[in-house]
Amino acid sequence: MADETDLHVGKRLRRRRRLLGMTQQDLAGQVGVRFQQIQKYECGANRITSSRLYELSRALNVSVQYFFDGIPVADAPDAANDANEYMEGDILSQKETLELVRAYYRLGERPRKRLLELAKALEGDQSSHGAA
Repeated sequence: MADETDLHVGKRLRRRRRLLGMTQQDLAGQVGVRFQQIQKYECGANRITSSRLYELSRALNVSVQYFFDGIPVADAPDAANDANEYMEGDILSQKETLELVRAYYRLGERPRKRLLELAKALEGDQSSHGAA
């Protein structure tokens, strides 16, 4: 049976791989394993050694800490795992969000900045309308 930590790390691995538009085969080739091993890592069936986690972090261009971000702390009260954190994970796993992020990063630096400014302005418009 998979440990909660293994499941969390596997979900983070899958999320980052998909965000980058990589297949399991692509990632496997970069770290020197078969794609089936990536499948097992992602579902938490196999634990990831520290050296493999380091290789995966390099292939996915993230820090090793990325895989542990948002992990529930055993001694923390349930309030630490509030709806905002659940919502963030849920949003990041949606296909539409991944497509939006991929399209965003295909843009040049200047259009990305302008798009971000537009999104922030629209967010401000919505909050001011909601308060009225």
